[in-house]
Amino acid sequence: MRTDKTSHTELHRTFLVHGLPEPLTRASSHLQIFDNYIPGTRLRLRSVRVPETKEWTIGLQQRFPLHDGDGSEWKVAEIHLNDAEYEHFKMFEGNEIRKNRYFHEFDGRMVAFDVYLGPLWGLNRARVEFDRREELLAYDPPPFAIFEVTNDPFFFDDNLYHRKFEEIQAEVAKIGDTALITPEFPDE
Repeated sequence: MRTDKTSHTELHRTFLVHGLPEPLTRASSHLQIFDNYIPGTRLRLRSVRVPETKEWTIGLQQRFPLHDGDGSEWKVAEIHLNDAEYEHFKMFEGNEIRKNRYFHEFDGRMVAFDVYLGPLWGLNRARVEFDRREELLAYDPPPFAIFEVTNDPFFFDDNLYHRKFEEIQAEVAKIGDTALITPEFPDE
């Protein structure tokens, strides 16, 4: 349980996937996420909508990897905003990534599936979070993973907001068959 409500460390591995695995469909329960990146900073304005309830949560987040070359461990700080505060940050809208996030348990682990919308339509990722680094290192990639992009900065969201899906396809083609599902983590 986190005692610090504004900052935490996330441990996760990220995989490219073809789409949502069964039994998920695009109509399954999900969150709608709108991330607007503030250029030249590590900040983003995040709006999250629950379609079933039409409830919104808005916040200002700072995210950055804790170690160069290791995209598995991120420091995340967040400030929740009310409507009046949000109005002051609206000017930063425009460098946006939109995605729908679905959750599904697989082999005892909750997996978050991101289906990107707009110019990134066609990009789908799965992210698995961990409580301890030992779990992260011991995790076998799921069978629906095409390949792992945890440590590839090209696939970090703050590097994707200005891209189109054709650029994603070109990057995937460069990785191609030489990409391994196994991560490239330094020995512990």
